[in-house]
Amino acid sequence: MSPEGRHAFGARVAELRAQRGLTQKELAAEIGRTMSWLSQVERGVQPVNRLDVLRLLARSLGVEPHELRPDAPRAEEPGFVARSNDLDRVRLLLSGHPAPGALLASGPKKVEVPFPELRAGLEHVWSLAHGGMMAELSDSLSKLVPRLESLARTARGHERPQVYGMLARAYQAMAAAFVRQNEADAAWVAADRAIAAAEMSGRVLDIFAGSFRLAHACLRLKRYDQAEHVAQSAVNALARHLETGDTEETPGVLSLLGSLHLVLAQVHARCGNRSAARGEVGSARRAAERLGEDRNDFNLEFGPTNVEIQAVSVAVDLGDAGEALDIGARLDASGLSVERQARLALDIGRAHAQLRHLEEALQSFLDAEQLAPETIQSHVAARSAIRDLMRIEGRAASPELRALAQRADALS
Repeated sequence: MSPEGRHAFGARVAELRAQRGLTQKELAAEIGRTMSWLSQVERGVQPVNRLDVLRLLARSLGVEPHELRPDAPRAEEPGFVARSNDLDRVRLLLSGHPAPGALLASGPKKVEVPFPELRAGLEHVWSLAHGGMMAELSDSLSKLVPRLESLARTARGHERPQVYGMLARAYQAMAAAFVRQNEADAAWVAADRAIAAAEMSGRVLDIFAGSFRLAHACLRLKRYDQAEHVAQSAVNALARHLETGDTEETPGVLSLLGSLHLVLAQVHARCGNRSAARGEVGSARRAAERLGEDRNDFNLEFGPTNVEIQAVSVAVDLGDAGEALDIGARLDASGLSVERQARLALDIGRAHAQLRHLEEALQSFLDAEQLAPETIQSHVAARSAIRDLMRIEGRAASPELRALAQRADALS
């Protein structure tokens, strides 16, 4: 959005807000944002590029998104996704202390923990995360996490570690969702809380799972030195205990070790360190070979197939598009989650875009969107590739490409 466009947009928001008789504080609260953020929007300082935020703002102002921004897709247009994928409700959960009400409760009364119900809720949360269903995930986490936080402080002593274990995995899901939505600062906080809850649970390996989520948050923030430090420290600890025999080589340990090697591969690829990136992919492949199958320990989806999906991504980041396509052509990701399949399609699209295979790139991006519509809006590298395709094609861009760029907010 150009500076002129931002000022016109902001003036329109302020006008509609005034017509509804709302203060900045009231409108900001209604959409789950700060008054400062809204003030910057109305002054033309802060752009609103995400379609989900635009739709939320338009709905609160009583208009359609295209009435705020003419380039926003209309509800009747093909590919329009009506539901929001915003995680602002979950972000609010990270503000302040997680369970003040439980701390103020009078008396030493301990409550019974409905473990079967909570386990089902946690399983549902992860199924939504793996399915890329962010709106539903936000709603589920907003209900589950406060309940677990309260129970962690009111459960009987012998039940408390189990509750903390479930809380750790809920925060891991939250961190994973924020990373995928490019909300890395919130992912960092969620991952840190996952690690703290895991330590309280006594489940040591869940601490490493939280470290994996923290490393991904650092990676998304482009804090590559910190991502490397987090992941490498965890790898060193796991490897050392495996060598001494203090830790058994279980599927869970191998999944964690291999996944952490993949994080390091991504770090080195983003930094242009080709040999180090390839070395880490090789280490992950060896862990997957020892594992011998695709699994989902700690919801990492680690196994031989996921290693090759990540190898495609690493190759694209290194600019080795031909290698990425060769690896991708041999892959069958149908046994993994929709999120993993969509990620593969996005990276294949990026590889085709690097080689100027315009039709193939477009089809891959459309395939990814069909699998997980919300992903195409939050994958920064894919949006950049779509934007590049639009620049290459210019006025000759096909209606399909233009529509995709509009849905991905990649027109400018």
